[in-house]
Amino acid sequence: MAELVFFSGTMDCGKSTLALQMDHNHRARGRGGVRFSCNDRAGGSRISSRLGLQTDAVEVGDATDFWDEVVVRRTSGLKVDYLICDEAQFYSAAQVEQLARLVDEMDVDVFAFGITSDFRTRLFPGSQRLIELADRVQVLQVEALCWCGRRATQNARTVDGIMVVEGEQVLVGDVSPGNVDGAAESGSVIEYETLCRRHYMRRVTAHGANLMAGADQTLPFDVDACLWPGAGELRRP
Repeated sequence: MAELVFFSGTMDCGKSTLALQMDHNHRARGRGGVRFSCNDRAGGSRISSRLGLQTDAVEVGDATDFWDEVVVRRTSGLKVDYLICDEAQFYSAAQVEQLARLVDEMDVDVFAFGITSDFRTRLFPGSQRLIELADRVQVLQVEALCWCGRRATQNARTVDGIMVVEGEQVLVGDVSPGNVDGAAESGSVIEYETLCRRHYMRRVTAHGANLMAGADQTLPFDVDACLWPGAGELRRP
């Protein structure tokens, strides 16, 4: 039976790499499929991995109708046994429902890959609908890491090196450390970074941690509470 499967995780957990591998495996067994993506780091109509792998794909836009995409291909004589849907967090709720309908009524396997939550820790509409409708939600086993070495669970956005928690939900920027190609129209540099919950809540990015380390400044949460300089004042009546 066909399935709608949502593979989710933070940035850097290998979603696009797995998408390309699954496409290869299914094609190697003679199955026909279509690759879809949206706002990929390599540009439009591509699926790319940070490992350097990439291939062509159909770019998903606001007007994309997955049901029509499959019908057109099948009526033209093409085999469509499965869909690879990368960057699925950017799909609309209606588009996710189209994918579910393809599974139920056309027996097409749909493998969707995407980030669950945005830089504000809120669910993307596409990811939320996938969680609600998917036959299986699978968290990828490759763990992204925070700069401190802990498991990263949050996706942070920085503007000119400063972490922000307000703004448009979808704003494509650079995800490669040290690369400043993600400049917005205003001239600001938009970048993304994975953080553990502790450092996300304290808004301490790798850049901020490096600045404090360079200034020989110890982070407050790295000091024993009993030895904190202001602890004595806290005990005064």
